[in-house]
Amino acid sequence: MDLRHLKYFLAVAETRNFTQAAASCYVAQSALSQQIARLEKDVGARLFSRTSRSVRLTAAGELLEPLARRILADVDTARAALDALSGLRRGRLRLGLVQTRASAVDLVEVMADYHARYPGIDFHVTNAPSAEMAAAVLAGDLDIAIVGLGPRQIPDGLDHQVLAADPLVLIVPAGHALADREALDLADLPESHQLIQFTRGSGLRRQVEAAFARAGVEPGQHFQVGQIQDMIRLAARGIGVTVVPRSSVFDDSAPGAGLRDALPYGARALRISDEAAVHTICVVHDSKRLAPAAAAFLEVVERHAIRDRADGPVHEADRSA
Repeated sequence: MDLRHLKYFLAVAETRNFTQAAASCYVAQSALSQQIARLEKDVGARLFSRTSRSVRLTAAGELLEPLARRILADVDTARAALDALSGLRRGRLRLGLVQTRASAVDLVEVMADYHARYPGIDFHVTNAPSAEMAAAVLAGDLDIAIVGLGPRQIPDGLDHQVLAADPLVLIVPAGHALADREALDLADLPESHQLIQFTRGSGLRRQVEAAFARAGVEPGQHFQVGQIQDMIRLAARGIGVTVVPRSSVFDDSAPGAGLRDALPYGARALRISDEAAVHTICVVHDSKRLAPAAAAFLEVVERHAIRDRADGPVHEADRSA
């Protein structure tokens, strides 16, 4: 079985279009179709059901797709291991990065440090909801990922390390009935409240929904926004209330742990009384297939986490989230 056949097969499986797949593989459509036909002959089954309007995987194609991804991932791992013999002078790191800020670890500094140590390693960075990135690591499509998931939310089969546990805070407009409180239980929110939520499938979204579940209340009416600062601004303008990581509002590393930026329009950030209401940041990987470039990145992440934790340690109560 030719590895090129598997690459062409996955291109068609992803695009559901032979023309687009051929373009992404930089080959003529006729050549790609011939290679797919040869692969189907090798496996003894049709892999795609084709009509003039659609292309879809057959049962055999659905079975082959995850296996093909694993095979190609293993090949990449083998190549990376051989690259390691030359001292990580070249290679590739497929990295997933959380869409929200990790309060205890500056990921920009981590990447800069890694690049300074291993300038020959190419970054292929993905920003996606945390659940998707964790699944991609499990499938072999990513080498390592920094995700906004708690330990209990990480898929079986993946190794993880908690990097940060950022308490969640409730943002309310200045004129809100609860604005004068220092802390509150989510069950204290009026039933009529509108909740401004982060992207579906994100770690933050999951952790907010879990906090509401522990409070024994439904999140209520809500809508979705893809930027945390926009969520804060919308809440400040009275569109609704929102729950965000404390580091989105406060800079705990600054002298006096003051506001990083004043909340717009006099909005208030209220502490949530649920100690388990935290935005947990973990680094996840598959130790059974950890490429040398990924192992080196993991070491750099751990070094930064240890250093930064000395300035602001993660509370044990936060670790259990």
